[in-house]
Amino acid sequence: MTDSKYFTTTKKGEIFELKAELNSDKKEKKKEAVKKVIASMTVGKDVSALFPDVVNCMQTDNLELKKLVYLYLMNYAKSQPDMAIMAVNTFVKDCEDPNPLIRALAVRTMGCIRVDKITEYLCEPLRKCLKDEDPYVRKTAAVCVAKLHDINAQLVEDQGFLDTLKDLISDSNPMVVANAVAALSEIAESHPSSNLLDLNPQSINKLLTALNECTEWGQIFILDCLANYTPKDDREAQSICERVTPRLSHANSAVVLSAVKVLMKFMEMLSKDLDYYGTLLKKLAPPLVTLLSAEPELQYVALRNINLIVQKRPEVLKHEMKVFFVKYNDPIYVKLEKLDIMIRLASQANIAQVLAELKEYATEVDVDFVRKAVRAIGRCAIKVEQSAERCVSTLLDLIQTKVNYVVQEAIVVIKDIFRKYPNKYESVIATLCENLDSLDEPEARAAMIWIVGEYAERIDNADELLESFLEGFHDESTQVQLQLLTAIVKLFLKKPTETQELVQQVLSLATQDSDNPDLRDRGYIYWRLLSTDPVAAKEVVLAEKPLISEETDLIEPTLLDELICYIGTLASVYHKPPSAFVEGGRGVVHKSLPPRTASSESTESPETAPAGAPPGEQLDTVPTQGDLLGDLLNLDLGPPVSGPPLATSTVQMGAVDLLGGGLDSLIGGPSFVAPPAAAVPANLGAPMGSGLSDLFDLTSGVGTLSGSYVAPKAVWLPAMKAKGLEISGTFTRQAGSISMDLQLTNKALQVMTDFAIQFNRNSFGLAPAAPLQVHAPLSPTQTVEISLPLSTAGSVMKTEPLNSLQVAVKNNIDVFYFSTLYPLHILFVEDGKMDRQMFLATWKDIPNENEAQFQIRDCPLNAEAVSSRLQSSNIFTVARRNVEGQDMLYQSLKLTNGIWVLAELRIQPGNPSFTDLELSLKCRAPEVSQHVYQAYETILKN
Repeated sequence: MTDSKYFTTTKKGEIFELKAELNSDKKEKKKEAVKKVIASMTVGKDVSALFPDVVNCMQTDNLELKKLVYLYLMNYAKSQPDMAIMAVNTFVKDCEDPNPLIRALAVRTMGCIRVDKITEYLCEPLRKCLKDEDPYVRKTAAVCVAKLHDINAQLVEDQGFLDTLKDLISDSNPMVVANAVAALSEIAESHPSSNLLDLNPQSINKLLTALNECTEWGQIFILDCLANYTPKDDREAQSICERVTPRLSHANSAVVLSAVKVLMKFMEMLSKDLDYYGTLLKKLAPPLVTLLSAEPELQYVALRNINLIVQKRPEVLKHEMKVFFVKYNDPIYVKLEKLDIMIRLASQANIAQVLAELKEYATEVDVDFVRKAVRAIGRCAIKVEQSAERCVSTLLDLIQTKVNYVVQEAIVVIKDIFRKYPNKYESVIATLCENLDSLDEPEARAAMIWIVGEYAERIDNADELLESFLEGFHDESTQVQLQLLTAIVKLFLKKPTETQELVQQVLSLATQDSDNPDLRDRGYIYWRLLSTDPVAAKEVVLAEKPLISEETDLIEPTLLDELICYIGTLASVYHKPPSAFVEGGRGVVHKSLPPRTASSESTESPETAPAGAPPGEQLDTVPTQGDLLGDLLNLDLGPPVSGPPLATSTVQMGAVDLLGGGLDSLIGGPSFVAPPAAAVPANLGAPMGSGLSDLFDLTSGVGTLSGSYVAPKAVWLPAMKAKGLEISGTFTRQAGSISMDLQLTNKALQVMTDFAIQFNRNSFGLAPAAPLQVHAPLSPTQTVEISLPLSTAGSVMKTEPLNSLQVAVKNNIDVFYFSTLYPLHILFVEDGKMDRQMFLATWKDIPNENEAQFQIRDCPLNAEAVSSRLQSSNIFTVARRNVEGQDMLYQSLKLTNGIWVLAELRIQPGNPSFTDLELSLKCRAPEVSQHVYQAYETILKN
């Protein structure tokens, strides 16, 4: 008889019957009743009324019955917290049971009962289990600490469980070590600032010893922990790599990827000249190849990770091209990923093989795959110059098949080949023009129009071809319309006498009949260029184009380095950092590869540190060579001195006239009709000096308030850590001066005198501008308030996090150290309002990958109040506009070291009392963005 009978009951008064059975004297009947209760609970019936009766069944030696009761307890403890307290005594008793399985079961269940009232009762049993003689109980208790920390972090810290967990890393049993590491990693992730996993060579050695003996999941925990460690030199890195390499042959793919992550990270520190470096590269390939023989889902994860590895170190898999050839039964997602890696590995040595394979793929039945294969042939031509001719002939063969989607993709990639190798393969243009009528996709039509416009002088009937596109101009997509406009202007500049009517027609369609602002603006610019100075127009429109780069879809290097640190996680599959997809990403720590070092390089000696800085804390803040931010003061991070360069000097009038000066100059231009006045946007006649306000209809400045937001004082140094001296404080900025407002309280029994203060080097050079003045001795129980002026002229060294400050305070008793975080807005200077033209030029000048986006939810202010509140903290509104009922604020701020941060704040009206804000930040030092966002949130929500 199976257990399905427990789910099939139709009796009435079921709860009453179960109650009677649960209180039965017969053990078997009791067990059957509990099974029925669990079955009802599983299918969603409410059996919470039986709580006291089920809890009574806990007093049993039967392990199966105990498990069932514990299962019920976990489910209902939250809804019946008062009743759950009844079970506490049994837990305490079970934690001392002679059977280790029951002890472990009790401690596991304790961790799963998320009820605040009960947690404090469970501390004593948990403490005993953490020191239990049986490793199975200890390893279960280690995980319980992490669960308890999630419910009540303060309690765990007060009870000293974290120290006990750290001790478990030295446990003799490898599984206990693995679980302790897992628990500490979990706690450290939710509290990035706490240095819980304080790894050093001794503890690393213990972890590596445990690595060989624990289960596969334990190995993953340990490997992930090792990946967060930065070895002190290349010798230590090599030693760790040697001990991790055997994990590459593990049967579990997660262990393999975790080992690859550790090796990829530590290889960064090894010199490429070392023999061991070459050996390691050879050892990395076989396990990655083996992963590709798993089921498709695992293959896909492996391929996404291999894609990152190949971008970082293509030499790892350069001889393994055949593994990535597509099999007929591969799912489409695996095929596309393999194709991508094939292109990345393509080189002169293997290109013939790759092309033959790609040509084969182009005759497949799967349309998406064929398109990607054709595009891949084009990418090969661009990447490997020697293969370009062979690629072009392959593409021409494919065009001859007359398969519509193949032809269209081929034309798109041939356009790119023309861009890469000008004046080399133009003989194929005639073949392309034969297929003009079959093109129906915007991208292919736009590519063909570009080819006709670019090579108009070689195509006799170029004007007819472009005119045929012009007939349905308004039905075309924007991409095609823009391309057509540019192509006809190019044609006019090459054959002015034959195509004047055509160019007049397209300019009229683009400026008068179109409601697309991009098209209209481009039309006006061309119109004005042509009418003021055709020679300059020729130099601008027919200028020599830069060659396109080989790999356009490579991941940006700093992001790639971060993703390498996340190999084997979801981030490596999405190719996005965790902060991009984890809810409330502020707990996510940004990781980066260690800097490349050599053993001969000596680290900075403690003697060079400031006298007040604790020697032990020096290493935490040494900037790494790979950091983008590096020494913040030495980077030239101001906005560009002038706007973007204008067109060549011959276009004096045309260039100035782009934004203003009216259209008078067009009348009487060379054989041209001026555009009708009605078609001219009202703002085109404004003088250029009005800049952004013309484009965006922005309001000017906002009323100012004095003094930026000041956070309430927090305790920085508790009395118990400083022999009775308690220090609370906050940071302020008033009228351009930064202060540290301190409150010193003497909770000791003796008088305190001779106070002094010193800061460790920090990211923005904060340092005391005057000595710490405590004018009278500080008697017991006395409190004194002091304002310490700060300057930003101190020594600079990048810290992690960026806004951390390590402080040493001395008095007649001792020297005490503490660290705190300062809010970044104290560094926002008063002259941070950028001129509007400069704002626009700088925004365009900063690369798009430096843009960071954040959300501020439930802000209790409207646009006017937001602008005013931010201005009081030196975040200045440069311009403002309203788009579809949403207010947009364009803002600038400047940090004390000259870094400019530009912001676009979109205010979405929510309910009347709260609004949601979307904040986009652009800055040349992207590390600053997260802290600027925190400053925005702090200022607006307090």
